[in-house]
Amino acid sequence: MAKTFYLEIIATDRVFFKGDVEHLVITAIDGLLGILPGHEPLVTSLPTGELKYMVDGVWHYAAISEGFIQIMPDRAVILADSCELPEEIDIKRAEEARERAEEQLRQKQSIREYYETQAALNRAMNRLKISQKHFK
Repeated sequence: MAKTFYLEIIATDRVFFKGDVEHLVITAIDGLLGILPGHEPLVTSLPTGELKYMVDGVWHYAAISEGFIQIMPDRAVILADSCELPEEIDIKRAEEARERAEEQLRQKQSIREYYETQAALNRAMNRLKISQKHFK
């Protein structure tokens, strides 16, 4: 069995990562999903969450927004709205986005506006969590 598999992470604004990895852990709809070489084929949607992958024995972390993952035994492809390394996250901008979303949630909104605001709050909170947890 191979010790690595090919991973491609594509965000809407860029190709975030391409290369061989030893391990991938990502937040899936029903919890954390760990992927090793030889994983059974799978396609699933991804919520906003944390992504980590191992290259040469070193873990790399990222904040990822909604998307999809396709897994095959020798490769995985992630398509996501956004993907950022902890050091790329603008903490001030994420704090402002969180504050705006929290303020909008206090306002009377339609159901659609409520869910959009809740998604914006989730993205901001995830970015802040990842930047504080992994960027020192």
